[in-house]
Amino acid sequence: MERLTGLDASFLYLETDTQLLHVCALLIVDPGADGVEFSYDDFKAELGRRLHLIPAMTRRLHAVPFNLDHPVWVRDTRFDLDYHVRRMGLPAPGGKRELAEVTGDIAGRPLDRSRPLWEMWVVEGLPEGKVAIISKYHHAIVDGITGTNMMMHLCDVQPGVTYNPPAETPAAESEPNDLALGIEALAKFPSKLGIFGMVPQTVGILSGLVQRRRNGDGTRGMPLPFTAPRTPFNRAITPHRSTAFVASELSDIKEIKTAFGVKVNDVVLAVVGGALRSYLELHEELPETSLIASVPVSTHESSRHDEGTNKVSTIFSRLYTDIADPVERVRAIAADNQGAKEEHNLIGADFLQDWAKYAPPNTFQLAARAYSSLKLAEHHPVVHNLVVSNVPGPNFPMYFLGVRVASMYPFGPVFHGAGLTATVISNNGNLDFGFIAAKELVPDIEKIADAVPEVITELLKAARENS
Repeated sequence: MERLTGLDASFLYLETDTQLLHVCALLIVDPGADGVEFSYDDFKAELGRRLHLIPAMTRRLHAVPFNLDHPVWVRDTRFDLDYHVRRMGLPAPGGKRELAEVTGDIAGRPLDRSRPLWEMWVVEGLPEGKVAIISKYHHAIVDGITGTNMMMHLCDVQPGVTYNPPAETPAAESEPNDLALGIEALAKFPSKLGIFGMVPQTVGILSGLVQRRRNGDGTRGMPLPFTAPRTPFNRAITPHRSTAFVASELSDIKEIKTAFGVKVNDVVLAVVGGALRSYLELHEELPETSLIASVPVSTHESSRHDEGTNKVSTIFSRLYTDIADPVERVRAIAADNQGAKEEHNLIGADFLQDWAKYAPPNTFQLAARAYSSLKLAEHHPVVHNLVVSNVPGPNFPMYFLGVRVASMYPFGPVFHGAGLTATVISNNGNLDFGFIAAKELVPDIEKIADAVPEVITELLKAARENS
């Protein structure tokens, strides 16, 4: 039995029927690349032989009575692999559009909280004998880094690798005693008063940021939340999802980075900003001021907390969608991000985790449901326009359960008031872009993905002229 941290549990509390807080990944595997035959039964059997390496995939939630404390993880003694792994054929004509529609449909379905919080769909019938694997994990059990680490247990560096079944069967585990959990929660209640100690700490942080800006040397910092312009995707969301994806050459991104003396993440943000500028211009909805992205930052290396899965903070970043020139845009983003990182360091890596551990479950859940049902996201200034996440991936060929990974497209959750998320991952020389949105707000999301190669080509041309 293991208790969820406040930050892990917050992804459960903030979830509603429309705001689904799981993350997805679309892997396209190519059995023909190494002459490995694909068999669904063999694929599922190999996954079963590796599950003991990933405890999160065989444990389920157990709630504390009356939600007096965060829930606990317990091993699912009724675990059924057939429930979690499913099979389907790609609808005709079997192209990229159909695969994106299937991915969006799967992303728009909630996970069953009475079971371990993941699913894996095997989609056959792709061109050239390729197979798609659509995986879905709740954010309570993965973040960018832990999700990548989890994938590593399911991947190898050569084809056709098979594992032996675990030598020992896990010992039987009894259900937690609800009375004991309730008494423990009541005994811990005085510790919750520590939330009042967070108030002066937070005031001190905010005062330091204000003072830094007053005494600044001209270095730009983070944009403030609630200052983003409103766009068509900054409204209340439904559970329906649309997805799109596109691959690019990582070498092109690095060439742009080197030419302009910026970071890879600066280029990624500039590319997303350029694609959104193109999309919003197409719809005659481009705001006069820049869109603002929330950019997750891993704190696994800097956090003082050992427990828990999610170790993440966030930086707000202007995408400079109001700047037409792509070179000026990437340089402006780089200048902003330098100052934003300095301000993020002032806030501290554990700010979100420190606040979240005091989160009262019932209050959190009631507030999330009220916010959702009343569509309050449409009645206050926009906090941020979208989430843009850049996750490091493998820089060598990977074989998922024995089969070569050709492409890997990640999709994060979308939120009320920010109905679009862009997630990017490096993969063996590629940089794979995944876009997901509330379907009604961005029904033609493929136009954003289609703009990505054009923006990269434009930046690459300017980089070569600059060198």
